[in-house]
Amino acid sequence: MTSSDDVLATPLQYLKGVGPRRAADFAHVGLVTVEDLLYRFPLRYEDRSRLQPIASLKAGQSASVTGRILSCHLRSTRRPGFKIFEALVGDPSGALRVTWLNQSFLRDVFAPGQHVVLFGPVEMRVGGLQLTNPQYEILDDEEGETIHTGRIVPVYEKTGSVTPKIQRKLVYAAVQRLPADLPDHLPEAIRARFDYPSRMAALVAAHFPPDGASLEALNQFATPAQQRLIFEEAFLFQTGVMARRRSAAAERKPMPVGVDDRIRESARRVLPFKLTPGQKQALKEIVDDLQRPQPMNRLLEGDVGAGKTIVALLAALVAMENGLQVAFMAPTEILAEQHFFNISQLLRTSRFRVALLTGATASARRREQLAEIEAGTIHLVVGTHALVQGDVRFKQLGLAVIDEQHRFGVLQRALLRAKGLHPDVLVMTATPIPRTLALTVYGDLDVSVIRDMPPGRLPIRTLAKPESRRDEVYQFVRAQLDAGRQAYVIYPLVEESDKVDLKAATEMADHLAQEIFPAYRVGLLHGRMKQDGKEHVMKAFAAGELHILVSTTVVEVGVDVPNASVMIVEHAERFGLSQLHQLRGRVGRDRHQSFCFLLYQAPLSDEARGRLKAMTDTTDGFEIADRDLALRGPGDFFGTRQAGVPTFRLVDLIRDRALLDLAQREAAQWFDRAAPTPAAVDRLLHGWEQRFKLIEVG
Repeated sequence: MTSSDDVLATPLQYLKGVGPRRAADFAHVGLVTVEDLLYRFPLRYEDRSRLQPIASLKAGQSASVTGRILSCHLRSTRRPGFKIFEALVGDPSGALRVTWLNQSFLRDVFAPGQHVVLFGPVEMRVGGLQLTNPQYEILDDEEGETIHTGRIVPVYEKTGSVTPKIQRKLVYAAVQRLPADLPDHLPEAIRARFDYPSRMAALVAAHFPPDGASLEALNQFATPAQQRLIFEEAFLFQTGVMARRRSAAAERKPMPVGVDDRIRESARRVLPFKLTPGQKQALKEIVDDLQRPQPMNRLLEGDVGAGKTIVALLAALVAMENGLQVAFMAPTEILAEQHFFNISQLLRTSRFRVALLTGATASARRREQLAEIEAGTIHLVVGTHALVQGDVRFKQLGLAVIDEQHRFGVLQRALLRAKGLHPDVLVMTATPIPRTLALTVYGDLDVSVIRDMPPGRLPIRTLAKPESRRDEVYQFVRAQLDAGRQAYVIYPLVEESDKVDLKAATEMADHLAQEIFPAYRVGLLHGRMKQDGKEHVMKAFAAGELHILVSTTVVEVGVDVPNASVMIVEHAERFGLSQLHQLRGRVGRDRHQSFCFLLYQAPLSDEARGRLKAMTDTTDGFEIADRDLALRGPGDFFGTRQAGVPTFRLVDLIRDRALLDLAQREAAQWFDRAAPTPAAVDRLLHGWEQRFKLIEVG
């Protein structure tokens, strides 16, 4: 028999029954080796030892049935091009109509006499009960009672041309090839303490459960075999995080920072107001990190308007007072300009020079600035991703501050660190991150949280109103404008290129300007405008020259207009929860009471109702983030793979919170007890980033 590692590392192409085409389909969803195939759980499990007789079916349930196709045909409808494939399926107890909508290809799949297993919703229709659009499998008679029937059966997600039934055969073949001495990733002591099965036994039972296994536990992924494999993955991930932390702790920065009375006085002179307790604590944690010999790797979390920027600026001041340069990166040019303006104002009485470097910087000016940055005569550079381009060289980069973290590619952060020989890195985010995600996404960053708001800020009052009450909302907005305030009207774009939505936003701006608020100036901002056009509109709104800004969601990130006290979100049911919260954070940035109206079109889906309820219930971004994660799941929480969210095969960040916590504790204890050598740590990290699809954070 081949060695264990060889079996698991075998490319799927060489597994009997796969071949190049199916291998390409598997590779498309990230399954390349036998190990990849075995470490993907079934979508669900069906008890085909107890399939329901057709005569016992009731409307409103989902059911698994098996029988023979008695007849089948493709039927045209009055709608042009819309066809229905119908079949009559019988078992010894009776017959049942089955329909598939607009799936004409099924006439080449099904034929009378075939033995089929069907799973789907049972509905009452004219003429009796029917199954609509069920999942299906065709059984070969010679297979009889095999891995496909007569037992609890794993049902896999269809992968390209690879049906659930073919996958079951391939997984069964792969399981048969596993050697009895399969190496176990879990330390023996941990396995014994939690009474987990061996790796080999767990893989077999997770795919082909033994007789008597609980179907309910299997479909909740709560059997000992499933829990062991989920824990194994979480443990491997957390040991990798620990290894990364340990290797980071072994790094040394060229110049640790010192803090004395002169620096404290310099910070006091810059500070325009008293810090909140949360800001003080965060600043203390950051400055403590700056004074350590290892480079800082810290995430600063705070809700919209919690005052993260001033904390980051005070940290920058400490670095600059120590003779180091600071890079301050923002995700957009508008936001970079805003940071530049605010930081320049705060540092105007200091001896430090601040520069703005973005893609829009004129080439002659850019050459001048690059020379000054390299010479060290510019101390703090504010910019966009232009700061990580090859021609920017710092004399002594000591601190990189990165704002609105998951708008940036992880790679850009790595490039920035590469420029400064291990600078301290402070990542700021205004999207509060649920604790489970913080453990995983930012497992190798220390986290500081600012939970309190600056004194005098009033919570934003949020009201959800149906479309039919639009006029009273407009009346309220008019009163705010009359009192000298400004307003946002936010329009959803499914895509920034969606012409229909863009037309609707443009028409809305015209309608408001001409018919609803003719006495006030209305501007329009959307993602398809050129950069200088966007900035012109934004500056006019910030300066009070425009009273109402109709905008698509490009206004979401970081725009700061304290005089804007009211926001209307059109079609609020179309926005995600975190997105709604970020948008709402554009108002409430001053001492005036602010308001956010969520206009929706009835009827609402349950999900949309849940989102709007969360918005009217709370303004706490941390609670919003937890609810959003529960509503949407982690994949969509960040909205993009570049966020550095680890790719787990088995772990579900919501379902498996307790196991993730346990794995983190166990990994930390194992590291302390096992005390692996640097070479062992390197081996552990080898392939770890690739396995979890992560690039170095920071």
